Amino acid sequence: MKTLLQLSGKPSTIPSAAAWYLADIGEAKGMQNLFTKQAPHILKALREHALIESAVSSNRIEGVQIEQSRIGTVIFGKPHLRDRNEEELWGYREALDLIHGRGRDIPLSEDTIMNLHRMLSGEVWDAGKYKDKASNIIQKYPDGRERVRFKTVSPKETNRYMKELVTLGNDAVREQWVHPLVASAAFNLDFLCIHPFRDGNGRVSRLLLLLQSYHLDIIVGRYVSLERLIEDNKERYYETLEESSKGWHRGAHDPWPYINFILYIVKAAYKEFQERFEKTASVKGAKTGIVVESIRSYKGEFTMADIERQCPGVSREMIKKVFADLKKKKEIQPLGRGPGARWAKKGYYPEKG
Repeated sequence: MKTLLQLSGKPSTIPSAAAWYLADIGEAKGMQNLFTKQAPHILKALREHALIESAVSSNRIEGVQIEQSRIGTVIFGKPHLRDRNEEELWGYREALDLIHGRGRDIPLSEDTIMNLHRMLSGEVWDAGKYKDKASNIIQKYPDGRERVRFKTVSPKETNRYMKELVTLGNDAVREQWVHPLVASAAFNLDFLCIHPFRDGNGRVSRLLLLLQSYHLDIIVGRYVSLERLIEDNKERYYETLEESSKGWHRGAHDPWPYINFILYIVKAAYKEFQERFEKTASVKGAKTGIVVESIRSYKGEFTMADIERQCPGVSREMIKKVFADLKKKKEIQPLGRGPGARWAKKGYYPEKG
């Protein structure tokens, strides 16, 4: 909440790197609906792949791993869970299902945060409960040495800090102190600095990032694992977290290294989503299916240019061919002549003015 308190002063400018990330994300977000309306079979494959990567990567960052041969069974089956690690992986997958299924409607609240922790913690005694003992962040070195990297909020103060964090987090988005994605990244940093649970704080923070993304209509985490991208950049993740947490208790910290890291992850996810979609769609017949699905989604009139805008990566020549094939099959009919002619599905009759 120290970061959100900083941002509540409504800074007149944000660092140029953050501005560039936000511009790129805004452009990518504008394209996401074009992709998500097309080729359900492609999106289904991407969703399943992302679900596995998210559950495995987020747990693996914290040292929680299971046998490779058991991953599919634990995530997609109804297995008899063998140990605590499998319980935690399965619980994380359950939390992902909840967010992907109802993310836009789940409020950012203490109850939500506690429920997510309860889901991923398995049967441990303090699942869904704030810590009752100090849990500082310890860095361990290969030679066995340890150091306190960050002194987290004391158990006595945790309840108050979390209440204030949730209030500020919601206020920041509603009142638009800064770009809402910046506010979400700031919330994430504050949550990690408070460190409200004895264990599982990192995993809860990544679930909250996904949840808050849904609130902002940033749904790329459904198709590309944000957690796997964080794991791929784990060293930078820890570096920026340490850099941005220095002076946090006094509100004298620089939050932008960590905020920029989160923005980079979201931008990278959109880039990968487009690349994966187009690569999968390039398989023979897939692009034809995309065009057909786009045409069938129209209830009224449309032009060839309308379909072209909805099918990035598909050539105009291929779109013309699909139009010709569907016309021959009497599924669509032209309502005029020339390249700008309007079309409609067979049986549609335009209203007479």
